[in-house]
Amino acid sequence: MRCQDVLQFGQKLVCRQLLEPAEEYESHVAHLNILDLVVLGVGSTLWAGAYIMASAVAMHIAGPAIIISFLVAALSSLLSGLCYAELGARVPSSSSLYLSSYVTMGQLFAFITGWNFILFSVIYTACVAKAWSYAFDSLTGNHISQGLQGTFSVHMPYFLAAYPDFVALGLVLLMTGVLILGARVTPLVAKVFTGLNLLVLGFILLSGFIKGDLHNWQLTEQDYNLAASGPNGTYSSEGLGPLGSGGFVPFGFDGILRGAALCYYLFSGFAVIVNKGKGARNPQRSIPLSMAISIFICFLVFSGVSASLTFMVPYYQTDPYNPLPQALLHVGWAPASYVMAVVILCALLYSLLGTMFFMSRMTYAMADDGLLFRELARICASTGTPIMATTSSGSLAGLLALLFKFHDIVELISLGILLAYTIMPFSVLVLRYQPDPNSSKNENTKNKSEISEREPSSSKPGPEAGTSNVLKLLWGRVNTSPTQKSGRIAYGCALLLVLLLTALSLVLAQWPRRVFSGDPVCTTVAVLLLVLSAGVTVTIWRQPQGPTPPPFKVPALPVLPVLSIFVNVHLMMQMTTWTWAQFGIWSAIGFAIYFGYGIRHSLEDTDPQPPASNS
Repeated sequence: MRCQDVLQFGQKLVCRQLLEPAEEYESHVAHLNILDLVVLGVGSTLWAGAYIMASAVAMHIAGPAIIISFLVAALSSLLSGLCYAELGARVPSSSSLYLSSYVTMGQLFAFITGWNFILFSVIYTACVAKAWSYAFDSLTGNHISQGLQGTFSVHMPYFLAAYPDFVALGLVLLMTGVLILGARVTPLVAKVFTGLNLLVLGFILLSGFIKGDLHNWQLTEQDYNLAASGPNGTYSSEGLGPLGSGGFVPFGFDGILRGAALCYYLFSGFAVIVNKGKGARNPQRSIPLSMAISIFICFLVFSGVSASLTFMVPYYQTDPYNPLPQALLHVGWAPASYVMAVVILCALLYSLLGTMFFMSRMTYAMADDGLLFRELARICASTGTPIMATTSSGSLAGLLALLFKFHDIVELISLGILLAYTIMPFSVLVLRYQPDPNSSKNENTKNKSEISEREPSSSKPGPEAGTSNVLKLLWGRVNTSPTQKSGRIAYGCALLLVLLLTALSLVLAQWPRRVFSGDPVCTTVAVLLLVLSAGVTVTIWRQPQGPTPPPFKVPALPVLPVLSIFVNVHLMMQMTTWTWAQFGIWSAIGFAIYFGYGIRHSLEDTDPQPPASNS
């Protein structure tokens, strides 16, 4: 009986949600072309987060080399986006990675994905609210922050913010009330604020070329000491940032990688291209091309703004909370600084409303599926909005904005989104080599008949024959179409590959100099992990692929998904220990909810079979 319970528990973890095909959806989006998808991708990617992250990463982590950080983040997001495109193509009626994971990979993967997206949206909401509070405070001459700090700073623990940010809390609660009343981001509003974003970024690019100084990319210790001895308090309330080694790459290659990890989430808007482009004309060409073009455009914009910012202001003097208006003030353009501050306040409000809308809908979707508490799926009768999901997620984001430091929570944004997007290439590796459910049943009947035919034979294979059969099964392509056995091999090898790549990334992140300087222990371990990873990749490659491919396929399988997993995991290894500790607490809470409640109350309309190639 206990073995049967364990089997049922395992089947529950991989059970998949069943969906009806949606021809209506496909015909509705079939008119979209590459230009339409590029406009959608750029509009959803140019978030106000660029205003927040560019200065913080340049000041403390990467310096002017943040441009290279954006390049690494863009390439990594492109790899993940291609894998998401194939995963989304398997579920045409799906509008989110959470639902695609539920339909293709099963319940546990869906919960991990959705829980990390909730983390991303909650933290991003808190960060945008704090950024809005800092920008509004700068317009008042910092009187709000000075008053709150003077009153509450002595009562705040060291691991929390210097003062409770009641402005940020009030803003989040106000936006929560607006969403409960049924507010929506209409296409017209989206176009207006996308235009505002482009206007702001274009003006900053122009300002950098006019007022920038190339010497700010060649700073030395003498420049730093001169700035430290001068009056810098009018520019940055936090004083000077670290100098590092000066020059264009003051914090080395480690700083570039850590900056790329923090900037990764800025490119996560490519999901809209996958969701809208599934039924577009020639998706095999339009989806990857439009995704690459939109990510390239956003890279040019983000890197251009960062270049202009570090041109105008030395990277250690940038304001981590209100960078663009203060940069204009630094170069003597005070009127433009105030106009920029007002425009940014509006852009941040739009970004905040859109993020909170997504946050409440994700919470509602998981609660409606039973993975979170069912009470969170309660709908307001008068407005049709998920009132409990909106209230609870908004309250959590407001609490974080009230009490926590900006820099202590911002790293969690990218860590959560990186983990969610690492599931996508793993899913592609597994799903491409799975058989059709119908063919699996036929194979079971065939295997039973073969076993019954072999039973009269008394000959037993020797150890050499057994080893040969194992090698042939792993490396030799016995069948042209996948079987249950080959599908399990691909699944197990994909899990093993993730573990090997995680270990390799950990070694490269913790002891990079020892590895590349020829240290016998570290170099041997790294080479051994690399060889094992290559062998497991070849084993996956030798397995037969599914007979009915999706409308869009990832090219260069399995190399591209493996490369995507490695890059994402390596970027995750750049996070601090404190960030991983916070993420561990969040994950522990999530798994406690899932195993204590969700696994017993999830939807019954599921398929208990393991992941298959088609939904």
